[in-house]
Amino acid sequence: MRSTLATQTRAFAGAVLCLLLITSPVTQAQTSEREDREPEAATGFDRKSAFTADEFMVVAANPYASWTGKRVIEQGGSAIDAAVAIQAMLSLVEPQSSGIGGGAFILYWDNENKVLHTYDGREMAPEAVNAHWFMQGNQPMDWLDAVVGGKSVGVPGAIKALEVAHQDFGSLPWRDLFNDTIKLAKKGFPVSPRLAKLVAMDYHPGLKEFAASSTYFFPGGMPLKEGYVRTNSKLAKSLTGIAENGSDYLYTGPLAKKIVEAVNGAAINPGQLSLDDLANYKVIKRQPVCGDYHTRRICGMAPPSSGGINVFQILKLLEDKSLSQYGPGSVEFAHLFTQASALTYADRERYVADTDFTNLPYAALINPAYLKRRSELVRTDRKWQPARAGAPYAQAQIATGMSGEQPNTSHISIVDKQGNAVSMTTSIEFMFGSGLMVGGFMLNNQLTDFSFLPTEHRFPVLNRVEPHKRPRSAMSPTMVFDSNGELELVVGSPGGSRIISYVAQTLIGVLDFNLDIQQAINMPRITNRNDYTALEAGTPVTQLEGPLRKLGHKVRVQDLNSGLHGIQLKDDSLIGGADPRREGIAVGQ
Repeated sequence: MRSTLATQTRAFAGAVLCLLLITSPVTQAQTSEREDREPEAATGFDRKSAFTADEFMVVAANPYASWTGKRVIEQGGSAIDAAVAIQAMLSLVEPQSSGIGGGAFILYWDNENKVLHTYDGREMAPEAVNAHWFMQGNQPMDWLDAVVGGKSVGVPGAIKALEVAHQDFGSLPWRDLFNDTIKLAKKGFPVSPRLAKLVAMDYHPGLKEFAASSTYFFPGGMPLKEGYVRTNSKLAKSLTGIAENGSDYLYTGPLAKKIVEAVNGAAINPGQLSLDDLANYKVIKRQPVCGDYHTRRICGMAPPSSGGINVFQILKLLEDKSLSQYGPGSVEFAHLFTQASALTYADRERYVADTDFTNLPYAALINPAYLKRRSELVRTDRKWQPARAGAPYAQAQIATGMSGEQPNTSHISIVDKQGNAVSMTTSIEFMFGSGLMVGGFMLNNQLTDFSFLPTEHRFPVLNRVEPHKRPRSAMSPTMVFDSNGELELVVGSPGGSRIISYVAQTLIGVLDFNLDIQQAINMPRITNRNDYTALEAGTPVTQLEGPLRKLGHKVRVQDLNSGLHGIQLKDDSLIGGADPRREGIAVGQ
């Protein structure tokens, strides 16, 4: 099998290698000229080259966000300080993807003490929900219908998680971290190409239905245009209140009442959020999910994120396949990677949920013996076929659920002057979240990440809706450590349920194919969520369509809009990578 596939793809592998060489690192002087500049001049859409620095690095999804993080560190701030400032800025300049009305998972590396901390700032379901929250009679709601309005809004967690992390590891005063965004919100920022494109698509069914959102994104009845200078005085006021009073301004102060009124009074799908739901929100410090891959240690977030488990599962299922003998653009790699992905997503749908509401220890899913048995199903001489969930738990009677996760979200990677690091993935879920705008920011629709079906064949679905529960997420903030326990990689991505595949493929690019982080991010994307194999349109991997079909794959060629941001620590230097598919840049010094 291998020799046949090698014959089919030798020319194609050369094409991928050429693509990677085109995007190889340039010197710091060249990169500084291209990337490390003020936001007004940066487009963020060129094929990106690696950015190198010696002291610190910030990579975020918008030039304004990257630059505000850079300024914070230059002023003596820590990685967490920079993350607070960046999240505030993203609330302004990237409202379609994340913000203080959403949630986040944060990995923080304390370099002095060599300890990895994680903060669960995932949204929480209100007290009033029930398992049939998204059911209409015996049928689940259409996902796009359920998104709109107050029914889909969970209690936001991002700003509270950042505050708790700042209390633990911040250096600068909390109030000073919002200054850049408050000033820019009052002055106005030029609308980015991506924001303008997503507004013009008019895909969110509720964005025009709610007065605050419609007025903001469709001034004069017309969609925001690229370059339009958009002010946001309401967000400036909200951030001023949070800067001066802490997150209580959102959870128990003036904003809390506005959020509850907007959710419960929504003209479409009103919710049942209470002031107590907001006041009682808690950030959870969880143990990271870690395991060994070759000579490295891979660490991610525990449930309700599935990222830590599932990224590691994919890697371990491929560990003994000697991937480096094939190459990143080969049919062999695509075939093996998608088999491992299918097995992983099968386990994810059945077994991963908020562990505060289940009796199943997630460690069983990353048990070496279990993964070794599963890896026997990943072979070059085996035709692709849909995978079944494994049996890591004896006699567990659990059903597979139905949940949708959309390709928005944002990721931030930071390494500060002391070597402390942040890998933070933050989201409001769908583009523009629920469509509801309060205090100048969008409210999330994260409750639609729950399974709409609470049971199947009389068995419970673990990721069903329950009061105070946190919906499962694919967000996969990740850190990699070398054999001496030193930090080597900081990475993560937006992209809905495909985040897991994006991050795993990028890690393989660095750890197995010896690419730098930018080259690995530039790699053409390949995914399979136990459904079909998606090949990124407009890239050399589209040439794999025919060979993969012969191996049993259902194949689609489509856009795969990852937004990977990563930092590689190598030879006493920092290498920053930003995804060319979005607007982010790496900056530092």
